Amino acid sequence: FMTGDTIEWFEKRGVELKIEEDGRMFPISNSSQTIIDCFVSEAQKYNVDILMNHSVKSIDKVDSNYHIKTTKGDFISNKIVIATGSNPKIWKLLEKLGHTIVDAVPSLFTFNVEDNRIKEIPGVVASNVEVKVLETDLYSQGPLLITHWGLSAPAILKLSAFGALELAKRNYKFVIEVNFIRKSFEDCLDKLKAIKHNLAKKTVFKSAQFELPKRLWQNLVLASTIDIDARWADLNKTQLEALAIQLTTAIFNVNGKSTFKEEFVTAGGINLKEVNFKTFESKLNKNMYFAGEVLNIDAVTGGFNFQNAWTGAFIAAQNISK
Repeated sequence: FMTGDTIEWFEKRGVELKIEEDGRMFPISNSSQTIIDCFVSEAQKYNVDILMNHSVKSIDKVDSNYHIKTTKGDFISNKIVIATGSNPKIWKLLEKLGHTIVDAVPSLFTFNVEDNRIKEIPGVVASNVEVKVLETDLYSQGPLLITHWGLSAPAILKLSAFGALELAKRNYKFVIEVNFIRKSFEDCLDKLKAIKHNLAKKTVFKSAQFELPKRLWQNLVLASTIDIDARWADLNKTQLEALAIQLTTAIFNVNGKSTFKEEFVTAGGINLKEVNFKTFESKLNKNMYFAGEVLNIDAVTGGFNFQNAWTGAFIAAQNISK
């Protein structure tokens, strides 16, 4: 049950999807309620009971059955699927059944950055940047959004997912290098020299280059100690090099993280060595199956986490119904 199957499944049920430039998918309605309504309708169609506010207190294995105690009643089943996401309480119950839990750390978060270059321009987007975390191998590329509290968008969110464990170890205090134009320093400098010749009488501050947003360009120019009234012809070698550095190797200090919208994605969960991925069944407890982020699996954006959960659930359901 892969991405194509997911698209087909929703379309057969009247939910049309669209693909964004960065590959992410959303309902055409742009509302998550569309997806919720679709799932609820499908559950009702097959007479699936959805029990709300049944907080699970314990899960015990008795002979070949599972005894589940909740705040509103007890249940017995010979098969059970755990699809509770990153739920510490459920992880503790699974530990009692022998499973190893990899400590959970946040994934898919934005970076808190206080810097004059981005302070007054929230909402500005650089369409295609490269971002590195210094002193690590962490790297990503894509759109970069400047926010009221720092930096966001896919270039940052992917980096937060790739580096979830490493960034947690650093207590979310680290240094990043941003290449706003995805050119080398040398290529950028050569380009700036050509621009200096071709636009000699133009004001640097007012003539944004490399398809950068005007306000971002202006802040990078000022950060290069170039006067607001300076013409291209006025720039000396040091100023051109300073501007090339700001464009290709801008350094930002990250001091903390923020949640991306209302998505709570974590790395961590059930140790994957304890799961048979041909069936998504526990290797330790027969007829116990898993799906989604209860496992130590996380992806670069929420949609991939959804697909992981749906694929796992599909495989588990096929084996349960045999």
